[in-house]
Amino acid sequence: MAPIPVPPAAAGVQNGQWLAQHWELGPANKRGLFAFRPHQDNYVLLANYSFAPNAAPFSPLAGLVPQDDGLSHTELKFQLGFKMKLLENLAPTHTDLWLGYTQQSNWQAYNRKASSPFRETDYQPELMAVTPIDFRVLGMHARFVNVGLAHQSNGRASALSRSWNRIYVQAGLEKGNFILLGRVWKRLPESTGGDDNLDILDFMGYGDVSATYRWRGQKFSALVRHNFRTDRGALQLGWAFPLVEHLKGYVQVFSGYGQSLIDYNYSQKTIGLGVLIDY
Repeated sequence: MAPIPVPPAAAGVQNGQWLAQHWELGPANKRGLFAFRPHQDNYVLLANYSFAPNAAPFSPLAGLVPQDDGLSHTELKFQLGFKMKLLENLAPTHTDLWLGYTQQSNWQAYNRKASSPFRETDYQPELMAVTPIDFRVLGMHARFVNVGLAHQSNGRASALSRSWNRIYVQAGLEKGNFILLGRVWKRLPESTGGDDNLDILDFMGYGDVSATYRWRGQKFSALVRHNFRTDRGALQLGWAFPLVEHLKGYVQVFSGYGQSLIDYNYSQKTIGLGVLIDY
């Protein structure tokens, strides 16, 4: 999966201003066009342990894992993301247009018997129109509304192919060091060929909610998805703690469906330990 954008922990940012800096919402926050900015969390989990790896898609015929060698319970997982502003202050709403990209990989780095293959890599480009807003709701400050178009796929063919397109609306609220993001999406039909995963909404739901709280250099995060019709969803918890400048230790716990596209219909529990790049 791909988690929701959270702002960087930059020095000198006042409480209640994280979203303004991350999305450059006011005149004082603008930093120009065509420059790379952080998008999503950038991290490496050096050891991500799954209590029940999903070996079902990877039969010997798929060519990933030899017949006598199963998937390793412990793998290396990493996520990289960036965004770039394409247009700025579009009238009359002062909307900015962003291009974003996120890549998440699950690498069987310690599975030497199977030649340490990449079990899954998901690619997600997206266009985001971000509009600043300014009002109070639920005791919090509403900062922005984002209308996005996202494509996500694993770049594979045949039985291992997974992909979907969606349009979403996201709102960001803030109070002090606490941030709440809510998003709803609608899946767009495939334009050509067969559909790799017609039932993906049964497991990924129709939106997600994420929360982030910063305290004394630490960052606590939670991401929740749930489809109330099918009673399926996912919960991801994260804890980042200071190590050195721009680098934090990172613990991630996941339970549910859709940790990656190949696992969209497979429920599992994982716990990972690594580092998070905070810039």
